[in-house]
Amino acid sequence: MATSGSSKGQLPLITVLGSLNMDLVSYVPHHPLPGETLTSSRFAVSPGGKGANQAIACAKLSRSSNHTSADDPTATARVRMLGAVGDDTYGTQLLSNLSRHGVDVSGVTASPSLKTGLAIIIVDEPTGQNRIVLSPEANHSLLAPQFARPSSLGDPLPDLLIMQLEIPLPTVVAALRAARDARVAVLLNPAPAQELPAEAYAGLAHLVVNETEASILGGVAESDLDTEAGLEAVGKTFLSRGVLNVVVTLGGRGVFYLSADGQKGLIPAEKAKVVDTTAAGDTFVGRYALEVVSGSFNIAEAVKKSNRAAAKTVERLGAQDSIPWRDEL
Repeated sequence: MATSGSSKGQLPLITVLGSLNMDLVSYVPHHPLPGETLTSSRFAVSPGGKGANQAIACAKLSRSSNHTSADDPTATARVRMLGAVGDDTYGTQLLSNLSRHGVDVSGVTASPSLKTGLAIIIVDEPTGQNRIVLSPEANHSLLAPQFARPSSLGDPLPDLLIMQLEIPLPTVVAALRAARDARVAVLLNPAPAQELPAEAYAGLAHLVVNETEASILGGVAESDLDTEAGLEAVGKTFLSRGVLNVVVTLGGRGVFYLSADGQKGLIPAEKAKVVDTTAAGDTFVGRYALEVVSGSFNIAEAVKKSNRAAAKTVERLGAQDSIPWRDEL
C-alpha cells in the first residue's frame, strides 16, 4: 500500500504529472502579422513544457544554487516527475536537465516509437510577451487508464500533486479521481485553458489560473475581471464548484486570491524589468506548491512569495534557466 510522501520524518514530496517539451525560441522585434516573415535577433533551444517547468521550479526554489542535487541537505522538498518523452536526443536532454536539478525522473517513460514534445515560442523583445505553438507528441501518450488508481501516483504517495492541461484532459481527470481516492491534495493549473467537467473542481485544493483561463473556465468576459469585484465574483464561482483556494494571476496588475475560509486579496505586481515572460506562471506555481507542503500554509503569504519568484523569472531569458534558485530571492 502506498504511503504519504512525508512519513517517517522525510521531506514533503511534490509530484508533477504533466508535459515535457523542448522549446524552440525565436526573439523578434514584434509578433508577426498574417503573411509576414520576420528575421529573429536570436534563437535558442531549451528544455521546457509546463509540467517539467513546474517540477524544475519546485526543485530550484527548494534548494540553494550551490546544492543542486536530489540529496541536497538544505532542500525543503522532494520533487518527482511523471510524464513521457521520446527515446531521442531531445528526450535525453529533458531528463538530464530535470535530474541535474534534483528531480526524480523514474516516473518518466521514454518510448522509441514516439517523438519528444516540441513548443515553438515567439518572444516579442520590446514587451517580453510570448506566443506559443505546441506539438504534444509523446505527451499525448499518457492515457487515462494509466492513472486510474492511487498507486499510479507513485510510492510513496505525494503530499501534493500538480497538473496542467498539456497532457490529455481525460488523463488529468483520471488522476484527479485517483488523488481524491487517496486523499492527496491537488494543485491544478488548467493551461492551456479548456472546459473542465464538474468533477474536476470537487474538493480541488488549489486552482491557479491566469485571466484568460479564469474567463474561459468561469464563463465570464475577460473585461469582467478588470475590477476586484469581478475577480471576486469569478472566484466565488470556482468556490461554489468545490475549489478550496483560488488564485488568479493578472500579469502587471498582480495576483488575486480567494479561499473557502474567507481570505481574499489583490497583491500588487512586483516591480520587474520584463525581458521574457516564458515560465513566469510555472515559477509562481512552483513557489506556491512549496508553501502548500511547508506545514504552515497561508494563502496570502504563499501568493506574495510566489509573486516575487515570478518577477525574478521575467527578468531573464528562457524557461527553466530563468527560474531562480531559493537563495536568489
